Amino acid sequence: MEGAKEPSRAPMTLFAFQTREDIKNFATGCDADIGGMSTLHFDLDESPERNKGIAGGSSTARFWGEMRLDVRPEVRGKIRGGYAGFRSKPRPSLFGEICDDVSNHQFLGLRLRLGGDPRLRNSYFVNIQTDGPVTTDLWQHRLYFKRNDGGWEDIFIPFDNFILTNTGELVQHQITMFRERIRTVGISLLGGNSGVSGTYDLGIHSIRAVNEEDVTKPPSMEKDPSHGT
Repeated sequence: MEGAKEPSRAPMTLFAFQTREDIKNFATGCDADIGGMSTLHFDLDESPERNKGIAGGSSTARFWGEMRLDVRPEVRGKIRGGYAGFRSKPRPSLFGEICDDVSNHQFLGLRLRLGGDPRLRNSYFVNIQTDGPVTTDLWQHRLYFKRNDGGWEDIFIPFDNFILTNTGELVQHQITMFRERIRTVGISLLGGNSGVSGTYDLGIHSIRAVNEEDVTKPPSMEKDPSHGT
């Protein structure tokens, strides 16, 4: 009798950004939705110059705009400006919501291109929402970029290093991420936290779940206590 197969450790592509339909699977939001003055665009990027060095296709996603800290006069003192972001949309089906099981993988891998104002480079965060009982819980980790020449790079973050937040605040009692059911993944830019404004421009090729044998550059192995809003 043949035994059960070992769980696959092969790299798992969670999201690729090659067509306009891929882009439509993501929701966006920024402070302008509630009275801020930042701008946000999330487009399919077919620029040969920006996509130079990308193998297996010439299209990626581009998250770009202007990060502004000011807000409209009528909401000053009521809201804080300086944020923008995108995330994958929930995926309902006839048998319930579709989620991703990454319990056999150790790292979240992102292939990204950083442009825009260099002062904003430390204000990007990656966010994961699991299918847990508290819908406002969000797992978060800062994105640490190595390159400063506008080229593409792979960033690998151990799932164990994500910090649990709720409505922008660090959760006091940290728990283990429920990696069996990943609901959404996204990236946010939190210029308001660091008091930095300016143009931002982030290219996104893919978001994957991988293991140690797939990591091409040493990841940061320390938990990141920083969190956003």
